[in-house]
Parts: sequence; C-alpha cells; structure tokens
Amino acid sequence: MRRLVTLVLVIAFSLTLVAPAFAQGGTVHIVQPGENLYRIALRYGTTVQALATANGISNTSRIYSGQRLVIPGSGAPAAPSAPSSPAGGVHIVQPGENLYRIALRYGTTVQALAAANGIGNSNRIYVGQRLLIPGAGASTPPAPPAPGGSASGRWIDVDLSAQRVTAYEGSTPVRSTLVSTGLPRTPTPTGDFRIYVKYRSAPMSGPGYYLPNVPYVMYFYRGYGLHGTYWHSNFGRPMSHGCVNLPTSEAAWFYAWAPVGTLVRIHY
Repeated sequence: MRRLVTLVLVIAFSLTLVAPAFAQGGTVHIVQPGENLYRIALRYGTTVQALATANGISNTSRIYSGQRLVIPGSGAPAAPSAPSSPAGGVHIVQPGENLYRIALRYGTTVQALAAANGIGNSNRIYVGQRLLIPGAGASTPPAPPAPGGSASGRWIDVDLSAQRVTAYEGSTPVRSTLVSTGLPRTPTPTGDFRIYVKYRSAPMSGPGYYLPNVPYVMYFYRGYGLHGTYWHSNFGRPMSHGCVNLPTSEAAWFYAWAPVGTLVRIHY
C-alpha cells in the first residue's frame, strides 16, 4: 500500500514539473486583429523582450490573431477594452462622435486634440480615425530619448503598425499625423536613427520610378527619409519604397520643427 501511495505522489510531482508555463496561472492575452507585441507590452506594463521570452517567440514581428500570450509577472487578467477605449493614448472614433465629446471624455480640449492630430477643421473627423489623446491618463508614450538625444528634447516616433508619426518634446506629444511607410517588399527600417541632412526639395528615384522635387526631405538612414508626398493621398496604409510619406503640409511642419540630429525612433 505504501509503495502505491509513493508511486502516485511521484507521478503527480512529475506532471507538475512538466506543466507548460501558461498553465501555472497569471494573465493570458488573446491577440486581437491589428495588435502587435509593442502595444500589448504597453497595455500590461511589460516589455516586448519579456513577452517574447515568456512565450518562446523568436521573431517579435510575427504574432497572429487568436494567439494566446502569457503576460509575465501579471496578476488577474485585465478587463477587455471597449472598441472606443484608448490603447496607448489612442482613441478610435465611433459613429456619432465629435471632437467636443471626445475631448470631454478624456479631460482635454478640442484645440489640444486638433493640434496633437494635425486637424485643420475640427468639424471633420471620420469613423475609424485614430486620434492621439494628449496628456491622457491612460496614455503610455514611447520612452523619451536616452542621454545624448537632441539638446531641444525633440524626437520623432514612427509607429509602423498604426501608420502614424508623432512629434515629441520629451514625453509630451505635440503633433501627430497618418503616414505611409514601406510595402512588405520594400520595408521601412526599424530602430533608432538621426536626421543627418535636410533638403527643401530633392529628386528621388529607384527601380521603376523617378520623382522630381520631392518636398521637405529629411534623411535619417542611407536613402531613407521622411518627406512630403504629392503623388498619392492614401495615408494610413503602407505605400512607399521604405521612406516615410507624409502629407506635404505635415512634412513642412516637421521639417521646420526638427533640426538635424533629431532622433527618429521607428518600431511596430
């Protein structure tokens, strides 16, 4: 009888040792369409590296809708967000909303919302539009530049997943706009770069294309730059050969605002 009890205990102990990590409790996040590890890490107050390690992910750019992710060091799962709730300080415009109501909800002003999102006419927003919420309590902006950043504290964040570029002064967003970055075959490079030269206008060419007088060009890595765009207006979706395409009026603002040496942080 004692041998039987001992055998049962040994088997139970062995099963405990080989149990997968996600069976040991903690939060499990179900990946939603459009999400990436960067935004999920922001939501739970962790890092992309910690998420990748906890889930055995070797390529942090490859996760899929419906995937179950263990959140390292978490307690009870967070309640699911409503469709219009902020994700990293971003609000998705719902039917019937306007800037006035959105500003009331987040304790800000119409003017601040318009300035942060480059909106010229505050009466013109559209369903599904992504609005940066300036100073939102739920906002977790990207980390400001490390020591050695530009003396002005100005830097530029390029979110490839959201197709959005945001100007920051320290950790405060001051302007944001939709952009078009690289197509899958001609991706925009990721990492930290610095603007090394600026041109009021310059020609651009490559296999199968030639674009004269591209306005407000700011090169940050080899032949990759932020610049104005006169040949399309499909901002919010990838369209480029790797550069960051901005509406020309927005490119003019960034060109005047960002000196040579400004940090450009590009991520998914």
